[in-house]
Order: sequence, then C-alpha cells, then structure tokens
Amino acid sequence: MGTLAGRVAVVTGASRGIGKGVACALADEGATVYVTGRTVGAGGHVLPGSLEETVAEVNARGGRGVAVAMDLLDDAQIAAVFEQVRREEGRLDVLVNNAMAIPDSMTQRTGFWEKPLADEWQIWHTGMRAAFIAAWHAARIMVPQGSGLIAGLSGYVGVTYTYDVVFGTTKTAMDRMMRDMGHELRGTGVSAVSLWQGFTYTERAMENLKTVPGMASQLNSAVGSSPEFPGRVIAVLAADTQLAAKSGGTFVNAELAAEYGLTDRDGRTIPSLRESRGAPLWEPGSTTWRMP
Repeated sequence: MGTLAGRVAVVTGASRGIGKGVACALADEGATVYVTGRTVGAGGHVLPGSLEETVAEVNARGGRGVAVAMDLLDDAQIAAVFEQVRREEGRLDVLVNNAMAIPDSMTQRTGFWEKPLADEWQIWHTGMRAAFIAAWHAARIMVPQGSGLIAGLSGYVGVTYTYDVVFGTTKTAMDRMMRDMGHELRGTGVSAVSLWQGFTYTERAMENLKTVPGMASQLNSAVGSSPEFPGRVIAVLAADTQLAAKSGGTFVNAELAAEYGLTDRDGRTIPSLRESRGAPLWEPGSTTWRMP
C-alpha cells in the first residue's frame, strides 16, 4: 500500500500540466484524487489533456480518480466541489492550489498598460482569489478532523520578474497567503506551504518554447522538470508526520526533493535555482523571513 492510501486530495487545474502531474504522483501513493478543471473530455481544448484522461491515468497508477468540472471564476462551483468531497469521502487530506489562467497576452513582450485588463484580472482571480476560496472551504473540513495539507504552487517569479506584472504579483501573494494561513492554522494539525517550481515541461510550456520569442534560447534544458516532479514533493510532504514544522514556509521544490531523497520520474536530480533566480522570503513560522 502507498503512503497515501485512504487519503483524499483535491487538485485544481488537473486536466493537464502540473495539475495532472500532481494527481498522478499522488495516485502512485494510493490517494483518492478529485481532479478539477474545465476540460472534461478529450478534444475540449486546443492543448491536449482532459479530466477524463487524468482520471484514467490516476486509476491505472493505483489511486482512485474522481473528475469534477470546476470553473475557478465561479464561486458556487468551487463550493460544490468541497461539498461533494465532504459528502462522498467525509474527509480531505490535501488541497493543491495549482490552477491559474495563462492568457496569450501574459507572455507577450509588451507593457502592462498595453495588455487587456480582462486578461490581467483573470490571472489574479484564478491564481489568487480562487485559491483563497478553495483553501477556505478545505480548512472547514481539515480543521475539525485535525489534519491536512494546503499547498500553493508558486515559483521563482515570486521575487524575479517573469513575463508579466500580475503574474509575478499573484505568485508573490501566494507565498504570503500560505505564510499567514500557516500562522492562523498553528495548533490545528493543518499545515500550509507555498512551493516554488521552476521551468516545467507542460503541454503549454512546450508550445511556448516554439512561439515565445527568445524563450528557448534562454532555457537550460537541464533545469526543467516533468509535471510530476512537484507532485512527488507534495506526496512526501503529505505523508510527513513532522510536516507542521514546515507550515507557513515557502520552499523550493528542488531543495525539498534533495531533503527527502527524491528525483524526477526519469531519475534526474532537479537543481535549485536559488542563486540565479532568487530565494524564498518566508521561512516556517509566523514572523521569520529572509532577504532575497
């Protein structure tokens, strides 16, 4: 049996990309995974991937997948997912706030004043506002049961400019939100962490390598990871009986992987980019922080 047998997780944005990778990594450890997103069936998006396909892989890898359509711009749909989990499972052990809208304008080399406001606010509303709402619902299940992990996916963009003003602002806010949630969750048995992921070979990233000017030439392929790498880190965190000591902190996935003896799915060791991209601001605890 896997380390997460009997545990229940919700992963946002799991039709493809990192969300799908996280769901599959949790499935490897036997978890029940509610995979959420907007693309229900194959062919429903210009990029490959769907909830149905993710569930099929989750089931094939030893977990149990449940597909639930959810639009992060709809508060009622977010609430319905957690009510379904409460009704069907009676518990929730892991929430992974992964999803964030990535409009085409985000990677365009133009000033923020030249980008559509609707696009910019979509990044914020999905990547931050919806993440808070999901965490709010998750905590209302986790706190009474006295256990759980709320993980927010962030990155070096939290302290280093990448692509877009609102993109960076959203990721920095994720770090701070997990820090303060960790403070308020202290003593409840529930932990909140923000996880920095570097370049990831998702379906969208592979497309961006072809279309975003200069992106391919600037990337050292050795630093990129598979979409499952952050999921491997989250799986080991969720099984760690000493997880509370990390609550409220921001961590580089590559560094956590080294701490726990993890590699990527192909056996590669993913390097930390702390020296070149920046260091997390928030350490575990309520008041400590470090200069980048």
